[in-house]
Amino acid sequence: MEKQPQNQLEFITLMAALMASVALSLDALLPALDLIGKAVGNTDPVKNQWLVTIFFLGVGTGPLVFGPISDSIGRKPVVYIGFALFVAASVLCVKSSSLGWMIFGRYLQGAALSAPRTVSIAMIRDKFSGDFMARIMSFVTAIFILIPVVAPALGKTILDTFGWKAIFHFQVVFGIAVAIWFWLRQPETLSVRNRKTFRPIVLWTGFREVLQFRRTVIFTLIWGLITGSFLVYLSTTQVIFEIQYGVEDLFPYLFAALAITIGGATLVNGSLVIKYGMQRLIGASLVAFTLIACFYLLLFYGQENPSIPILMLFLCLQFFAIGFLFGNLRAMAMEPLGHIAGLGAAITGFLATVISVALSAWIGSFLHDTVIPLFAGFLVCGVLSLLLFAFSLFRSKTSMA
Repeated sequence: MEKQPQNQLEFITLMAALMASVALSLDALLPALDLIGKAVGNTDPVKNQWLVTIFFLGVGTGPLVFGPISDSIGRKPVVYIGFALFVAASVLCVKSSSLGWMIFGRYLQGAALSAPRTVSIAMIRDKFSGDFMARIMSFVTAIFILIPVVAPALGKTILDTFGWKAIFHFQVVFGIAVAIWFWLRQPETLSVRNRKTFRPIVLWTGFREVLQFRRTVIFTLIWGLITGSFLVYLSTTQVIFEIQYGVEDLFPYLFAALAITIGGATLVNGSLVIKYGMQRLIGASLVAFTLIACFYLLLFYGQENPSIPILMLFLCLQFFAIGFLFGNLRAMAMEPLGHIAGLGAAITGFLATVISVALSAWIGSFLHDTVIPLFAGFLVCGVLSLLLFAFSLFRSKTSMA
């Protein structure tokens, strides 16, 4: 017999753990990208970025299957299916002898872990809505951020002690542990009367329905732009710190400092969002996000990379702004979709991921010996996001007139 979660804190922590399985599979591998690339016959550091971006693509496309299924059979079975597929995909990665097979394995890993990630968002939407949902999302993200803080250091320790394959083994153990905790403690949040029969046409009708909600479309586009600019950093962070700056030993700590910055912002957001609302915080954060990137480019365009302390200062400011955006943008996009929470999370996540992966692949290809393309990407994505946000405000005022 299942036990009921004792309190809201356990629910928040468990949802964060489901999301954290994605972060662990992404961030713990970062210190090993170069060695993994060489092990499968690749010597081009730029190509190693695909081990990150393709994983992200899997995370974005997998929900198109898992989202509708979770609306049909319930949230919990989908989590078990996802973790089982993740184990199989991890075996494929460990056994890969070429970059192509490793990339395919990483895609499957991402698609598999999209199941617990999508279900966690759907479960939160099943139970909460509006600014309170944004508050819960902020607290979930703040706890979830603990994994990116420790994952690179943990990955490097495992790499130095046991080799890169052991990182995959550890990820599997973590996933199984979370799945057992979920099985024992989390009740189903989707009642039988609210379940929908799964049919392939559900995806088509779901896309049509989601696209009818202007707020959902606009904030999904902004979500994709901001995530895309962040994914450039995530996929090139090894190139920046280990190759451009040559601080391989400091990499896990620098990465952790930036993750703490995002986590701190999301925690503050959880306290402020009820008072000021999602829309105000998104607007202020987008302005800050854009101005920080603009200021960096004005100072350093056409020059060599600044010192590590200066770069970290600008990145911390940039990511502090991002910390106010992730949870709020996702909550704003999901707000009208409570009646199709699983499918809605799948479709919005897919659209945002397609945008972010395309942006990351394009901008990341320019990042070889300077971080200027990274901040240029921040600026472009920030300006486009502000234009979309302003359009949303204008249409809201027009419709109220």
